[in-house]
Order: sequence, then structure tokens, then C-alpha cells
Amino acid sequence: MKKSQRLKVIIDLHARQERDALEALGLSQKKLQDQQSQLESLESYRLDYLAKFAARQQAGINVSQLMEFRAFADKLDNAIDGQKQAVKSHERDVQRARKHWEEAHQRTKSLQKVSDLALAEEMKVEHKREQAEQDDRAARSGRKDGTGSA
Repeated sequence: MKKSQRLKVIIDLHARQERDALEALGLSQKKLQDQQSQLESLESYRLDYLAKFAARQQAGINVSQLMEFRAFADKLDNAIDGQKQAVKSHERDVQRARKHWEEAHQRTKSLQKVSDLALAEEMKVEHKREQAEQDDRAARSGRKDGTGSA
């Protein structure tokens, strides 16, 4: 088996690993988008809740309602903080997945270059061999015709 053929098997394996890494990157990005969307929803809900509370406050509320509001607002703030941490964690996951894919892509490209060089060398050797065979046939043919050198 020629070197270029052996390298093709290795390149195919690395290309498959690169595709898997790219799929993992896409999945990681999707998870990040979902987490960001959930964070935006929580923040939007908090703003709506504060606006409704401000409107109710204008009408007048008692102390127990104020305490319930503050307790729920604190829970919302904690949920938002937790979600922000989840988003940061998923951002790191995306960065790791992107780096893994980039490394896999670079390995595949490097191997492809090596394979291209090996194929070019094989073609050069094959061309020289064919040329030598043609020269040899021409020399033998010339001798048979009697037109060879004296």
C-alpha cells in the first residue's frame, strides 16, 4: 500500500473526529443559547414583577405584602445569579469545544498536506519510471531496427 493510501485512512479517521468535534461544538452552542434565553426570561420576568409591584405600591400595600414582595424579589435575584453562573459555565464549555474542533481541524489539514506531498512524490516517481520504460523501449526498438549506434 502506498504512503498516500495509508495516509488517506488516517485522514478519514481524523476527518470523522473533526466532524464529531464540530457537532459537539454546535450542541454546546445550542445549550448556551438556551441558557442565555432562560436568563433573559428571568430578567424580563423580574422587571415585569417590579413594575407590577410599583403600581400596587402606589395604591397602597400593607407590611406583609411588602415582606412577601421582598422575599420573592430576593428569590428571583438568586435565580438570576444562578442562571448567570450557568451561562458562564456554558460559555466555557463552548470555548473548550471550539478549541477542540480547531485542533482537530488543524490536524486534519496538516495530514492532508502531508498526503498531498506524498501523492505528488509518488506521481513524480511513477512518471520517472514510465519515462525510463519508454526510453528503454525506444532504445531496444532502435537496436532491433538496426538504427542503433555503431
